[in-house]
Amino acid sequence: MIRKAEAADFDAIWPLLHDVFRAGDTYAVDPAISKEDALRYWTGGVACYVVEDARGIIGTYYIKTNQAGGGAHICNCGYIVAPAARGQGLAAKMCVHSQNAARALGYLAMQFNFVLASNTGAVQLWHRLGFTTVGTIPDAFAHPAQGFVDAYVMHKRLSD
Repeated sequence: MIRKAEAADFDAIWPLLHDVFRAGDTYAVDPAISKEDALRYWTGGVACYVVEDARGIIGTYYIKTNQAGGGAHICNCGYIVAPAARGQGLAAKMCVHSQNAARALGYLAMQFNFVLASNTGAVQLWHRLGFTTVGTIPDAFAHPAQGFVDAYVMHKRLSD
């Protein structure tokens, strides 16, 4: 079940954020980010959702306005899946859900600003879901194991 996150969910969201941010290999977030700052970063946008099953919260995503003013019609999203729930299509389900939620919020497009080239699973998934790579930022991210890696800007129109 995918539903809007509530303040009562924050303690269950934090371990997902903590593990991914501490790994430092997919998000351009300080690996030492505090719980409070991480939750503010993740839940402080337009909307935050969680995926819940019998095990509890197994995934989360956010929707944020990508740019203010003249760019406010494009949103940005981020997704995290719990390790025990990976490989089950949950990221794809969250992405499809987020596109519908973004349309309902009035967004005309979705843009991922910083998809690491080393995150091949995400790159392939976003392409499969209709996103186009519109730009490459060379050596944009200091990956802890691979050194400097490129980041992609990926985009998808949400309207006809």
